[in-house]
Amino acid sequence: MQCRGVRSTLQKFKKVQQVLIYVLLLNLAVAFTKIIYGTLTSTLSMTADGYHSLFDGVSNIIGLAGSFIGARPPDLEHPYGHRKYETVASIFIALLLIFVGVEILRSSLNRFLVPSAPEVTVLSFLVILGTMCINYLVTRYEYKQGESLRSQVLIADSMHTKSDIYVSLSVIVSLAAVELGFSLMDPLIAVVISFLIFRAGYTIIKEGSRALLDMSRIEDKEICNLVMRVEGVKGCHKIRTRGSMGDIKVDMHLLVQSDMSLEDAHVIAHRVSKKLKNEYKDISDVVIHLEPSFQQPQGSNSKKTS
Repeated sequence: MQCRGVRSTLQKFKKVQQVLIYVLLLNLAVAFTKIIYGTLTSTLSMTADGYHSLFDGVSNIIGLAGSFIGARPPDLEHPYGHRKYETVASIFIALLLIFVGVEILRSSLNRFLVPSAPEVTVLSFLVILGTMCINYLVTRYEYKQGESLRSQVLIADSMHTKSDIYVSLSVIVSLAAVELGFSLMDPLIAVVISFLIFRAGYTIIKEGSRALLDMSRIEDKEICNLVMRVEGVKGCHKIRTRGSMGDIKVDMHLLVQSDMSLEDAHVIAHRVSKKLKNEYKDISDVVIHLEPSFQQPQGSNSKKTS
């Protein structure tokens, strides 16, 4: 049974990796198309959008690295698994993302000081519209695969790719403004894109820090209310949660009848663990410390948390 579970997990990671490779190739094609054409025509907003798309590809690489490392089972040096390697890598990529945002912002300010009109052609609009269509198809495909495989990596990455569509819409507005004679709109839109990149980097760092700093992931009272529905549970306290998306770990103290046998108490603990994992798909591990209850439950006091 255990071998079957390991085999199923490895197959899931393999499918996730295949999806990420397909999406990576498409994202790189979209990114370099924008960067090359934007550079040749001096369209700063399109170049900025290209770098933003490039980091969609980088996020795919992070997902690939995370799936490879995350698939490794716990060992002597990593008894809790390898999932935090993915978190550290994502924060590193977020710092690089912010650096690119700074470079785009600096280029935009230079364009304000030394104005120059970019070259706008029909091909410019066709490039943006074509890449937008590809991004839309990629987002839909990746999101559906994420739901099918229950992969938080694919779902999150699809949402990141989706932001590229909105950035491309702003570039279309910029190109239209330049064509109408408002050339300063190009660096202005690039400034907006740089702040969108800053926001994306901040979001990644914020989410990653929650895992690295072991911040609480689920409200303790919410967990206790659910646990109290299990027959035989007399109370619960000292509930703690930590971890990252798709890998939340829970530990808690569980009160059972004082004269209950160890075997029966273990069965109740197993039921509690199963109920939590069924209710919260992100919970991967539950550690329960059993305690005897020497008094009858008294309403809300029997499930007081700390």
